[in-house]
Amino acid sequence: MFVAPPGYQPIYSPDIPYLGPINGGLREGTSIYIQGTIPKHITRFFINLICGESESSDIALHFNPRFDGRDKVVFNTCQNGSWGSEDKIHKMPFRKGEHFEMVIIVTLQGYQIKVNGMDFHIFQHRIPMEQVRGLQIAGDVSIQTINFIGGGMGGGMGGGYPGGGMGGGYPGGMGGGMGGGYPDGMGGGMGVSVLRGYQGGGMGGGYPGGMGGGMGPGGYPGGDMGDGYPGGMGGGMGGAFPGSNLPGMSGQPVYNPPVPYSNMIPGGMFPKRTIIIRGMIPYGADRLRINFLVSRSRDIAFHMNPRVREGIVVRNSMIGGNWGQEEREMSMNPFMEGQYFDMSIRCGNQRFKVFVNGQHLFDFFHRWQSFNEIDMLEIEGDVQISYIHF
Repeated sequence: MFVAPPGYQPIYSPDIPYLGPINGGLREGTSIYIQGTIPKHITRFFINLICGESESSDIALHFNPRFDGRDKVVFNTCQNGSWGSEDKIHKMPFRKGEHFEMVIIVTLQGYQIKVNGMDFHIFQHRIPMEQVRGLQIAGDVSIQTINFIGGGMGGGMGGGYPGGGMGGGYPGGMGGGMGGGYPDGMGGGMGVSVLRGYQGGGMGGGYPGGMGGGMGPGGYPGGDMGDGYPGGMGGGMGGAFPGSNLPGMSGQPVYNPPVPYSNMIPGGMFPKRTIIIRGMIPYGADRLRINFLVSRSRDIAFHMNPRVREGIVVRNSMIGGNWGQEEREMSMNPFMEGQYFDMSIRCGNQRFKVFVNGQHLFDFFHRWQSFNEIDMLEIEGDVQISYIHF
């Protein structure tokens, strides 16, 4: 079970057809980020933004790629059971048998669609975005992750984000403020979500009061509340999101930074501080390094070194110029060529807890005693980074 900071619950590998809520609705600056794969024998699929949570709800955005010899993408709306006039785009941004990353950005004018980092189309609003309550996906497509990002979507979350959310979402309205969009064909890799979705059993009455959906109460593996999540959220995310004592995400995300990456950590590390890193391991990769440093001394308090060809993740520290004892024990290795990863690194009183793709990967106990002096993040090696959020 992925133990995530509030406002960061990606939906992993949902069953298709999928129908789930968008808690807090849509507003300007919100983005919906979808990773998936197009099967080789596709005919068509669709993604709908719906004004309710049932299949009969009005559809504010119908996005419908059709592979029928004259490939096209059809946009439309449906109100009171009646379809509007179709917008047909006679080019196909998806390829059969290939992975894709897609972002739907909500603007005042309409829905801006990006596929694999490229602008595709803007569909003008016909139904007010404030009426949208759900997301529906069906047809010939498999989905790896769905994320809802930004736009101040803290509403249904019991106060997750300080200040009611992430503000305007994308600085510079995406594109210009993001260093020219998505280099290397990587999508936005963005991951601040506010729902877990109705996956097989309902939300148990929304956020306060438990997550439902087969996620019952359960203690955090490891048990100590200094590092665990308040409310015993771990093995099964039970309890509730009390809100006030949950750690929040702060600051603007960094999209598609060049690697090597080096930057100060705003405010340094402190208990419950969580850093989200999303990216992809390119084909031919050998190894990468993620270092948490004390900038004044250049000591490496936490060194994480996935070695792709060896299939291991080495952890260590370098203090006073000397490397410490390597740690290599791990239940699995998610860092493989051509694979996307979604990593959450959480600072506790005794240790860092690292989760990748929804799975607890390892703990690294602090070797640098004053962990609040850790104030710099460096990433280098064979990796493409699409998203960093402190």
